[in-house]
Amino acid sequence: MLYLQYMKNLFFILLSLFVCTHLLYAQKSIQERLGYPKNTKLLIIHGDDLGVSHAENEATTTAMVKGAVSSASIMVPCPWFSEIASYAASHPGADLGLHLTLTSEWKYYKWGSVSGNCEVPGLLNKQGYLYSTVDSVYKQAKLKEIEKELRAQIEKARLAGIDFTHFDSHMGTSFGNTEYLKLYIRLGKEYKVPVLLLRSGPRSAFGVNLDSLISEKDVMADKIYIADPVDFKNGMENYYTKVLNSIQPGLNVLIIHTAYDDKEMQAITMDHPEYGAAWRQADYNFFTSDHCKKILKDQDIHVITWREIRDKLTR
Repeated sequence: MLYLQYMKNLFFILLSLFVCTHLLYAQKSIQERLGYPKNTKLLIIHGDDLGVSHAENEATTTAMVKGAVSSASIMVPCPWFSEIASYAASHPGADLGLHLTLTSEWKYYKWGSVSGNCEVPGLLNKQGYLYSTVDSVYKQAKLKEIEKELRAQIEKARLAGIDFTHFDSHMGTSFGNTEYLKLYIRLGKEYKVPVLLLRSGPRSAFGVNLDSLISEKDVMADKIYIADPVDFKNGMENYYTKVLNSIQPGLNVLIIHTAYDDKEMQAITMDHPEYGAAWRQADYNFFTSDHCKKILKDQDIHVITWREIRDKLTR
């Protein structure tokens, strides 16, 4: 009888500890969960589109080593995947995630699926390439095809020796459809990596309700920054200087595209000034500059990686 009472008391003590710990954890800011003071300005400077070209691979990895870029993500279906996969395998400390890819947006430079044309016909146009637009994916592809393709990309990266640190979504395709978003979050949990999500009240930045999809353990950015065509027109240095000077405490993610404005990148992005070769060179120039480093120091911004988030919180 005393033993049963003891076990009952122990159960309620442990339950109370669990509830208190759970509530305390839920109340902590992302900074505190990572081991920083609550008022710390955390920033991930993230380069998209690795694998799309040699110019993208070389410029981004250089900016990660010599500049302020702290993270990048790889497009597995793209022609220069093997080069960046080799780099990742030989640089295990590099913070490289997967830019899960369901579109192929350039005019002449195209790629298809990893899983094969017969496996995902709804994802491909008449020429056998991934569609150029996100809307076409939503209209034509079945959810099971989306899952098959994303899993194929993840597994190809894993088998290539890439210790991927996170997932994000090329052209935001996984964010504009609730079922795609559920799949995206589920894959992150399955592979034990954080996925890019924005904390914006009860909704994501792309209008999909997140309340029922996430828990307090999921990592969400407080602010995501990305330049638009007006910012490019007004000067990227002006835009990024303004952004860095406005960073607030919390987890901030700055998405950029670093590549060289050479003949390769010019040919890939022809007739497409938005996120084109000149745009990507401007990103590279700023984030490898002393001016950028000075602002980060002056504003007391702590640049972190997805690897740190993955290893401290997700795993």
